[in-house]
Amino acid sequence: MRMEKSERILQEIIELESGHLGRTVRVDLYLAGGISLRGGEAADLGEISLLLINDGQDMEKLGLADVLEDLYERALIKPLLCAGIHAGPDRTLEYGTAAVTDYKGRGARAAAYTRCILEEVIPAIRDRFPSPAFREKAFAGFSLGALSAMDIVWNHPEEFACAGLFSGSFWWRTRDKADPEYNDHTDRIVQGQVRNGGYYPWLKFFFECGTEDEEEDRNQNGLIDSIDDTQDLIKELEAKGYDLLKEIYYLEIEGGRHDVDTWGQAMPVFLQWGWGR
Repeated sequence: MRMEKSERILQEIIELESGHLGRTVRVDLYLAGGISLRGGEAADLGEISLLLINDGQDMEKLGLADVLEDLYERALIKPLLCAGIHAGPDRTLEYGTAAVTDYKGRGARAAAYTRCILEEVIPAIRDRFPSPAFREKAFAGFSLGALSAMDIVWNHPEEFACAGLFSGSFWWRTRDKADPEYNDHTDRIVQGQVRNGGYYPWLKFFFECGTEDEEEDRNQNGLIDSIDDTQDLIKELEAKGYDLLKEIYYLEIEGGRHDVDTWGQAMPVFLQWGWGR
């Protein structure tokens, strides 16, 4: 019997009890390209890359299964296992920067979330396969989920090769922008982490912004904050030595909004950039 696309692509759901988060974590596994998790078929992880995706609960609306099916049918990407990690009820506490909270205390559980990813989610995914390692691992996210993905990749470069960052919340800061002492250079957290961090030549970064992501322009320079903050993060990466043509990809979608539909438009571009044939 012929399986529908969603059945061929969304192959398994993992529900694990996270000791770090104290809740059940759901992970949806999407895999195609002639490979199956069913029926005892072995998959050689040395030939498959793993892409973790925050806000996995939005992948059906984003159309990830259809995007993957189309790219595989046209032989445009290499074998890729996508793991959509559903957000919990404390999303604004779990998604953030592990080393420091923002000025409102958001992201207070980001360190626990990081440990959950590294010590619980990735091992649970590996348990579904017979081989010990993936070809490479990447992490993607949207909005706060992009901030989380960037924080985890940047601070654990030994684990990852790539970050996919859609409408990232790179405004994340230690001081309210209304504070007279606020300073873009010193108070934005992720830009500061990159500036003060090391250089990991194997890392690559994909950024997406929509021209209608928001309307705020706190420094009145003619760029909305989401684009401004993203471009400043890219500048920090360039200053570290990352090549804008080879290791950084910036996609700006005219009329793109801060929503799943826009991120769905960007997803095929990201997947072909990261794992194109």
